[in-house]
Amino acid sequence: MSKKLPTEPYKGVRDFYPEDQALLNYILATWRSTAERFGYVEYNASILEPSELYKAKGVENEEIVNEQTYTFIDRGQREVTLRPEMTPTVARMVAGKRRELGYPLRWYSVPNCFRYERPQRGRLREFWQFNADIFGSNSLWADAEIVQLAYEIVLAFGGTDKDFVIKLGSRVELNRIATQLGLNEEQKKKFLGLLDRRAKVDPQEFSTALREFGASEGLLYGTPPQNVQQLIEKLRELGITNAQYDPSIVRGFAYYTDIMFEVFDTHPDNNRALMGGGRYDNLTQLFDEEPLPGVGFAIGDATMRDFMEVRGLLKKYVPATKLYIALVDASLVPAALELAAQLRAQGVNTAVDFGERKLGEQIKAAAKQGTPYLLVVGQDELASGTFAVRNMESGTEEKMSRQKLAEFFLNL
Repeated sequence: MSKKLPTEPYKGVRDFYPEDQALLNYILATWRSTAERFGYVEYNASILEPSELYKAKGVENEEIVNEQTYTFIDRGQREVTLRPEMTPTVARMVAGKRRELGYPLRWYSVPNCFRYERPQRGRLREFWQFNADIFGSNSLWADAEIVQLAYEIVLAFGGTDKDFVIKLGSRVELNRIATQLGLNEEQKKKFLGLLDRRAKVDPQEFSTALREFGASEGLLYGTPPQNVQQLIEKLRELGITNAQYDPSIVRGFAYYTDIMFEVFDTHPDNNRALMGGGRYDNLTQLFDEEPLPGVGFAIGDATMRDFMEVRGLLKKYVPATKLYIALVDASLVPAALELAAQLRAQGVNTAVDFGERKLGEQIKAAAKQGTPYLLVVGQDELASGTFAVRNMESGTEEKMSRQKLAEFFLNL
């Protein structure tokens, strides 16, 4: 007997059964609707990119490029990569048509991305990611709008100001401190890595490690740099009061040039970053000589799900199918299909059983599928033109004429 294949998916990716797909659809739809309220328009691109796009100087995140990308040689002997993130792609696209576009440009996307990393809570090897970017503006109001959009996304999923904090950092300030400390490039990289790990390091160990670089917490955690302070003031003008300076906000990508931010969940069971981004003003120079300022952020679907889950904000699954038609006898399939066609034409999503099993089994099938309403078609119902609609959750039934059926469902 041949060995059977396993039913589990590849490690770090997910199967989306109907209830899982419904949740993903809700997350993507909420991202889209929130972005479009701010005037952002959607774009997309292939999941495959030339590997050089992620290895180029100014783009690279060494950990992702060297350890986490899905990279292979195609049949034409070209090295290609499944995209680990979207920012280099959108920079490529904007650079390709820069003179045809109107600025400031507001774009968003909801691609799926791939990173070969250790699967854990909030981190998967395949994930869907919301990206929003503004190109062509140096105004600090553009940074403020990007942070405001991130803020509004959390609210759109039922969050409140108390559920999260917006932490702002500055690459300009970190570069200034590194220069002041006389750090070379290798030392600077280790210094930034230490700051990035601050939340995971014992406070005493962190202070000791800082001293090895000639730094102190007083040097880091003084008055916010001017650009961050100005951004905090602008956010307050927009009604956002949960933003604060945090010099340990580093972000892994080399392309950030100024203000960076991360949104942190304050729930004790999910105390982690939900999303992050910042300003990158030189990325399009990889493709031409003319710089184009940009600012943006990204959030993954898994972290958004975790945010909702710990707060009981996950919506109960309700399938798109509103009505399941069961049959007393298989010979009644044509009549049931005729009734279903009438209901579908009037906007009622309807599934019809083929009558291959007993009526009780058909009713169990409707319950397993989560269909909220059931209607049984028999000779008596067809003769009288009256049908009993059963609410599958409460078990109650309501009789109504064929003509009233669509009205009943459309008024739910």
